[in-house]
Amino acid sequence: MALRVGIVGLPNVGKSTLFNALSEAGAEAANYPFCTIEPNVGVVPVPDAPWVLAAGMEDDGYLYAIDTRTHESSVLFPTATYGSRPDAIYSECSGPVTGGFRPHGLSLRPGMNGRHTLYVVRHGAREAIEVFEVDARVGAPRLTWRGCVEAPAGVTFNSVTALPGRGFAATHFNRPVGELWEWQPGDGWVEVPGSEWNGPNGLVSSPDGRWFYIGGWGTLSLVRLSRGQTPVQQDSVEVGFHIDNVRWAPDGSLLAAGHMWDDDATLGQCLGGQGCDGVTSRVAKVDPERLTAEEIVRYPSNEHFLMGTVGLQVGDEIWLGGIAGADRIVRFPAP
Repeated sequence: MALRVGIVGLPNVGKSTLFNALSEAGAEAANYPFCTIEPNVGVVPVPDAPWVLAAGMEDDGYLYAIDTRTHESSVLFPTATYGSRPDAIYSECSGPVTGGFRPHGLSLRPGMNGRHTLYVVRHGAREAIEVFEVDARVGAPRLTWRGCVEAPAGVTFNSVTALPGRGFAATHFNRPVGELWEWQPGDGWVEVPGSEWNGPNGLVSSPDGRWFYIGGWGTLSLVRLSRGQTPVQQDSVEVGFHIDNVRWAPDGSLLAAGHMWDDDATLGQCLGGQGCDGVTSRVAKVDPERLTAEEIVRYPSNEHFLMGTVGLQVGDEIWLGGIAGADRIVRFPAP
């Protein structure tokens, strides 16, 4: 089956303007404009709206809104007109800081009447989870900064997931052993029991909050970990590649996205800009109950897209964002 691959436009950051690359990549392509997001490490859909939010780390970092109908996009944060309305539950946060933003993982908590809560892993000027209100009632989404929660000392977060209530959890990616942290108002950060794993990376939670699903980057597996249950339950399914991010699909399955390479030297060369031969971007569809996995995307690194990190189903397509020079979102037909 031929792949249909296009490029999504991400303008307004002073980068490239138009590009029709995929006609040279050996894939069936369409003409889509794009501008660079480098690297593009997080994408989440806005509920009941034709928008996807994306995080990019180029320059000081930006949050974008992408219109799934037109593939046009705009910067949401930081801008000269962003809103700020601090929430008292984040009283220990010193206030909004626009410089050194460096956004990473994203998670969106659906709200009522087009108002939602966005959690953003932030590096740069401070290591924290930044919290925004997303107003998607009319036109393009608008962001209002609500607060932040700084990470525990010595912890660098990777992915974040909203939990029932107003709490959230985040992965500390570390090898050979990292862990998962949970934050609740009034309680602060607590390390999640049983979450020690080799390179915990992508993260989502079940809608009822009883289970975490963690990308085991170092074990080539998706881990299911119980939350608030005694004894702690943990099992996993191998996917055959390094999972970077996990997202829920509309049918209730999980999309685990990541990459694989021939050997560690290949990875070092790829990240160092010396060529990515032997690196493939991959997406697996995982049944969260039976813990079975089926690979649905395998795409070799090329001059246009190097290393996939996050997959999201948008309509009848799988959107794949990446790192290591992957300054674009690639689109594949959903199975």
